[in-house]
Amino acid sequence: MVARLALAALFGSVVGLERERLLWAAGLRTHMLVCVGSCLIMLVSAFGFADVLGTEHVVLDPSRIAAQVVSGIGFLGAGTILLRGEVVKGLTTAASLWGVAAIGLAIGSGLYVPALATTALIVGILAGVKPFEERWRERMRAHTLRLTVRRGMMSIDTLQAATGERASRVRTFTVHPSDDPALDAVTVTFVRLSRTSVATIAAKLRAMPDVVAVAEE
Repeated sequence: MVARLALAALFGSVVGLERERLLWAAGLRTHMLVCVGSCLIMLVSAFGFADVLGTEHVVLDPSRIAAQVVSGIGFLGAGTILLRGEVVKGLTTAASLWGVAAIGLAIGSGLYVPALATTALIVGILAGVKPFEERWRERMRAHTLRLTVRRGMMSIDTLQAATGERASRVRTFTVHPSDDPALDAVTVTFVRLSRTSVATIAAKLRAMPDVVAVAEE
């Protein structure tokens, strides 16, 4: 039993180190504690009532205590989720806590190979998938160009001619007078375009004779 607890601490630390690397509040110690605690709960559930099993009319379900870990760990996960403006942060850390709780239960029940495989998978997902996720989010993020053009010389047709096949990626196109009566201020927002593609479009717009300035955001 002590060896199982130590193994749970080790596996929890592997996942916790990845979260600690990113300076999340739920880092190394939190993941270790969750994994060890889940392991102990599983041990209690499996072996803690052996002395009363032989008693007449006593029927025990060793899975009932362990089942409460799955729902009970939610309060820790909720504590790691934050809303910053319009962006939700901490969902991945909450999921990793839930995952190490499952690892602890598996080790407590003696399922060492599944626990090891799950630890490897979780670390691989947290560390290995993140670069692809960030690349995809960067591509899906909205990019805005702010143009200063000669009055009445920029229309949606003119913009479509400059953007070519990427015209379908224009989310918003607004034109309003600027402080200079001879100029218009134009705001164009693109979605599902990489920063490189937006920079290419900005270069084409700058080359147009009626465009005075282009600023990227």
